[in-house]
Amino acid sequence: MQRMSRTPSVLHFLARTLLGKQEQEQLSGIDFLDEGHGFDIFGLHPDWVKGMVAALQPLYKHWFRVTGHGTENIPARGPAILASNHSGMIPLDGTMIYSDVVLHTSPARVPRAVTDHFVPGLPVISTLYARCGTVGGSRGNVHALLDRGELLLIFPEGVPGIDKDFRDRYQLRPFRVGVAEMSIRHRAPVIPVAVIGAEEQFPVRLRLPLHTFGAPYVPLSPIPFPLPVHYHIHYGQPLHLYDGLSAADADDPVITAAAAARVQESVQALIEAGLKSRLGVFI
Repeated sequence: MQRMSRTPSVLHFLARTLLGKQEQEQLSGIDFLDEGHGFDIFGLHPDWVKGMVAALQPLYKHWFRVTGHGTENIPARGPAILASNHSGMIPLDGTMIYSDVVLHTSPARVPRAVTDHFVPGLPVISTLYARCGTVGGSRGNVHALLDRGELLLIFPEGVPGIDKDFRDRYQLRPFRVGVAEMSIRHRAPVIPVAVIGAEEQFPVRLRLPLHTFGAPYVPLSPIPFPLPVHYHIHYGQPLHLYDGLSAADADDPVITAAAAARVQESVQALIEAGLKSRLGVFI
């Protein structure tokens, strides 16, 4: 625990050295509700966010050369849900969305990534994730965050999204209905997100049938590091799934299934448009 307590100083140093003046000013506006012990109720602290964004800069700026499109579609305040496709064997797509949103929203918003059930059980990593804003994917956590007016990042495909074979790239797996249910119940707009590039970062992959800390498998690739693909992140127009509905309609499986399908169709359309507009995998 003592070692973990020194980490914020390291991250603060990274923020000073790896972020430009404009980026430091952008991140200085991060808002959070201190619960009286230096962190918010889920463990987030702005210094960790700044340090994490700084630590990701070599990947974000120079390796993947992330280009964001449509960040103006992200609401400046209030509850909202980013619903993205998921791919790439390991969740680098989530970290690139995270950096892109923090750096290109004003005031800076921290997307609270909702993780699968096994992530909070990972030693050390789970604490790092929590300090940077990630939360375990329980219904109670999602309810609490939306009640507080937070911005959520959800991958409705779940683990099957990053488990796709290369031949199935950019073909969405069925979306879970939770994203639609939460949107309707909390009257939170859903912003469809399409990540283009992550599908090609590990074209060859292996799955070891090991269930370490509850994970469905251990991913491996003969390629020792992700390829330097060019990430394009597209943010679509907000979907107001709750228009004409009441909070009680969030309990209707027919309504939520139709709403989830609408979100999936919107993400798929963004993917297809993004694939057509890019000049190449590495360009």
